[in-house]
Amino acid sequence: MSQSTATAFSLLTPTKISPFKTLLKPRHSILSVRSDPKSNPHSNHHHHPLSVSVSGAAVVSPVVLDSSSSSSSALEIDHVSSSEMKENGFRSTRRTKLVCTIGPSTCDFDTIEALAEGGMNVARLNMCHNTREWHKEVLEHVRRLNEEKGFAVAVMMDTQGSEIHLGDFGAASSLKAEDGDIWTFSVRSFDESQPERTISASYDGFAEDVEVGDELVVDGGMVRFEVVEKIGPDVKCLCTDPGLLLPRANLALWRKGRLVQQRNSMLPTITSKDWLDIDFAIAEGVDFIALSFVRSADTINHLRSYIAARSPNRDVAVIAKIESVDSLKNLEEIIKASDGAMVARGDMGSQIPLEQVPFAQHRIVQLCRQLNKPVIVASQLLESMIEYPIPTRAEVADVSEAVRQQADALMLSGESAMGLYPDKALAVLRSVSVRMEKWCREDKLSEELELTNISTSLSAVIKEEICRSAAKIASSLQVDALFVYTSDGHMASLLSRWRPDCPIFAFTPTASVRKQLNLQWGLIPFRLNFSEDMDSNLSRTLSLLKIRGMIKSGDRIVAVSDMLQSIQVRVVP
Repeated sequence: MSQSTATAFSLLTPTKISPFKTLLKPRHSILSVRSDPKSNPHSNHHHHPLSVSVSGAAVVSPVVLDSSSSSSSALEIDHVSSSEMKENGFRSTRRTKLVCTIGPSTCDFDTIEALAEGGMNVARLNMCHNTREWHKEVLEHVRRLNEEKGFAVAVMMDTQGSEIHLGDFGAASSLKAEDGDIWTFSVRSFDESQPERTISASYDGFAEDVEVGDELVVDGGMVRFEVVEKIGPDVKCLCTDPGLLLPRANLALWRKGRLVQQRNSMLPTITSKDWLDIDFAIAEGVDFIALSFVRSADTINHLRSYIAARSPNRDVAVIAKIESVDSLKNLEEIIKASDGAMVARGDMGSQIPLEQVPFAQHRIVQLCRQLNKPVIVASQLLESMIEYPIPTRAEVADVSEAVRQQADALMLSGESAMGLYPDKALAVLRSVSVRMEKWCREDKLSEELELTNISTSLSAVIKEEICRSAAKIASSLQVDALFVYTSDGHMASLLSRWRPDCPIFAFTPTASVRKQLNLQWGLIPFRLNFSEDMDSNLSRTLSLLKIRGMIKSGDRIVAVSDMLQSIQVRVVP
């Protein structure tokens, strides 16, 4: 960055914290740091904060806490985050976000509240199951929870998609397939009771396309069948790998060791049912729409244009689910077009060899970080806890690896939707995340990524550089928190991308932005109306947080904002 275009940084810290030459070392030359005694002519620099500026920056005066100007009620944060910070300190707060799928086990208000108390940041609605009326009731519960209890739980609607899947089972919530059983897969619909060991398939040409000897892989390999006979619309299959069959589970067809893709590629990514569900989601004001079986960026762009036309005054983020061979082939263009990605390992594992799934996860997580898009690791994290109160040790290791890779979020599917122990499954995710994050910080176990600028305009590049430098300063000084004042959430997202050692307090005046930030690593979103006066914002914020007991004298803060292109380091008096 040249001298003529460099935006000034402003720092303020007590003289006890020595020299500023160790704080700012941007890759580009940003003029030398100078102290300015005129910033507070009546102060003694040995006892009061020293004002420091960089060529042309506005000089910042010491923080003065003024509790008389505002009340603590002007600052919105859920009490779980508040209590956690009070009890354990800033540095022990959980950075990894948690997504819970809401289902029959968790659909009442009290249980949803318990999940929020347990650390749920995002509630997921899977449109493969239940009616829109059912989902509307869940949405009302989440809205009530946020309004009455002060939470910022976001809602993600997950489309069914067009891939071949099983039909409903009538009154049964699941079916057990035993080794050696003969099952019938049929394209017929069953209005009343289904015949025993008979399942409908969603694709009308299913019976024509399969061949004797083909392998049917259900739900990413949870159950496997071999095709033994075709009789009109029915396909007789031998169960070779027993397991639990769930309604609407994905169904993949393998032939001679290779996935059969031709028929799936002819199906639309967004079905007529999906469009109706998307209309429902927009009308109900969900925060995220997760699009299933994305094959290209064109589908993402099409959906984003549709959302913009239907909801011009409110942004609904689009999450691309990476779960097919096509999505892996076009991964970078899909992630660039989307607002985030989900590593849907279950369905992915039915389309690529199992041994390739860990590499695919690692690649997706790293690419999302490079492109500054939140990424969710999903599917079978704690699958055994659908039936058992504790996970396997291998599952704990799997969760730990996703945390070490610094994925933004982890997601529970069947564990919270239909499991017997949804609260315990969430508690495991929370405790493993906190412990692994602490271990990674102490022993420097997380991978260091070489992140490059992703913006093209000068103003956007300056914001990236400010956030990069702020995160570096925060980590080198071991400050207690990063503050970011942001209207649209972008600066908070840029800070999160650098994965600093301390939590990031993201202050925004908009409720919808606050909820969307709840998906991103390390961000603790607050709702706060602020002005363009950075000094006033900081003084007021520190006052409000101190009244709530969330900060104390001596805590060190690094602050940035949308309004003023600067970095400020402050010590709470």
